[in-house]
Amino acid sequence: MAKPEKFVYVCVNERPEGHPKGSCTLRGGREVLMAFAKEFEQQDLFGRFALVQTGCMGPCFEGPIAAVFPDNVFYRDLAPADAAAITKEHLIGGKPVNRKVMEDRDWK
Repeated sequence: MAKPEKFVYVCVNERPEGHPKGSCTLRGGREVLMAFAKEFEQQDLFGRFALVQTGCMGPCFEGPIAAVFPDNVFYRDLAPADAAAITKEHLIGGKPVNRKVMEDRDWK
């Protein structure tokens, strides 16, 4: 198997209901992960790109979040429908979906 061009990490961290930081899973992270998996499967992208479920990446208040590496682009407030746009525009097209990009200032 060849090294993937890009890795998509989707947070599926889960904290108890009512936790002050919240969690991506309680906000729909698993549904976002499955939407990416569906896009990858339908477009035969597994192998070219890797899809990785991950724990907390930090900015829980922006969740659900995903990150694309090696581009170092983080996406915030995702819904399952965003997976299609990110796959088409960023992974295949090479241009991040700016309306969902988490800016560096959002990490503070």
